[in-house]
Amino acid sequence: MNDRLNLAALPEVRLRPLPPEALAALQQRFGAQCSAAAAVREQHGRDESAYTHIPPPQAVVFAESTADVVDALRIAAQWRVPVIPFGVGSSLEGQLLAVHGGISLDVSRMNQIVAVHPEDMTATVQPGVTRLQLNEAVRHMGLFFPIDPGANATLGGMASTRASGTNAVRYGTMRENVLALQVVTASGAVMRTGTRAKKSSAGYDLTRLFVGSEGTLGVMTEITVRLVPLPEAVSAAVCSFSSVEAAVRTTIAIIQMGIPIARCELLDEHTVCAVNAHSKLSLPEAPMLLMEFHGSPTAVREQAEAVQAIANEHGGHAFEWATSPEERTRLWTARHHAYFAGVQSRPGCRAITTDACVPISRLADNILAAVADAEAAGLPYFMVGHVGDGNFHMGYLIDPDDAAERERAERLNRALVERALASGGTCTGEHGIGLHKRDFLRAELGDEAIACMRAIKAALDPHNILNPGKIFS
Repeated sequence: MNDRLNLAALPEVRLRPLPPEALAALQQRFGAQCSAAAAVREQHGRDESAYTHIPPPQAVVFAESTADVVDALRIAAQWRVPVIPFGVGSSLEGQLLAVHGGISLDVSRMNQIVAVHPEDMTATVQPGVTRLQLNEAVRHMGLFFPIDPGANATLGGMASTRASGTNAVRYGTMRENVLALQVVTASGAVMRTGTRAKKSSAGYDLTRLFVGSEGTLGVMTEITVRLVPLPEAVSAAVCSFSSVEAAVRTTIAIIQMGIPIARCELLDEHTVCAVNAHSKLSLPEAPMLLMEFHGSPTAVREQAEAVQAIANEHGGHAFEWATSPEERTRLWTARHHAYFAGVQSRPGCRAITTDACVPISRLADNILAAVADAEAAGLPYFMVGHVGDGNFHMGYLIDPDDAAERERAERLNRALVERALASGGTCTGEHGIGLHKRDFLRAELGDEAIACMRAIKAALDPHNILNPGKIFS
């Protein structure tokens, strides 16, 4: 475990040389859309994970259409060259790293909204469309796309990792909100899965097979998603507590009473301090719940009053409302910047981030144990949680050149995940597996499930060219 994030500690890594003939074929087909420049390759060889010293891809192809993706994969298949799909580079578990070399297939230029059907509340987009771009395009129709992972990620990346985020407690995750896909397979064939209909009993559910596959089974080139009506009224509130436990107990009571809260986020005192410094706020520096309510004016008021009463029973104080769009945006922007606020609180550090999701009844025990472990280890950290659905995140701030700190952070990560699994939870609620959580996936699902996944991978990608080394080695 000591060098878990070092390339040398990943024994299955074997960089496959990019044959000169393959690079020549790419350059002939794509011209300026193909680059082997060092700066471009370096940009596509890192993400937001804590991995360092990973060699970059050997070439980058900027796809602008499904035809581009088809041709890139056909060339890669001919020469058996790895292909790693790339969006905006915001993955947290090493999904974008070229551990076997090969081609980074950048789909960020595929950023067109193909169609919006407001009467059906669906939209079809290319994978490079970001969530903010889509919401800006449909806002005037009285609709929005509710999945909000924090970063302005691409919908291709969000579907690939089965992302969720702050609104999941009410609106679900990408799993529930992707209706159909257009996918290019490892051989360069184009396949469609699903339809715009709300339900189907037609055959295997291939859409949900690809959602969450992290680019290991195919490259998405069109994604059809659900939209939902903009709420008539929105209200946000912050409430501080004397302890993390009191805040979590409040959340559990809210969920168990069936109050349809839209967002319920927990920040511990370390994170609140960092957010205050980063976003120039003056929030009370204590564990805090940041909540949001959607619905009619009457429903929003009733929900908020019920939540405030529950918070009071658990010692909540400094309950404040934010009803204007500007104030709500300011609060949620600060929450979305919590990761960067945490990293900036220790200059020069690197964050080893982890997330887990547990049944709501076990949430308090798991969060309190994770916080106690971090305090005992003496590592700076931050903690945020989409606690309304049992999902929480820890970020351990380490000196990237200090092997002892890296080992401590990895030990904390392992203990956190093992507790979550023992509680009937999962090793990752939304970050995905990537490189960092492959061992935990086996512990969670067992050998038979991993063997089944390998068989699916072998059937769809027999030469293992699609993002090899991710999810399982």
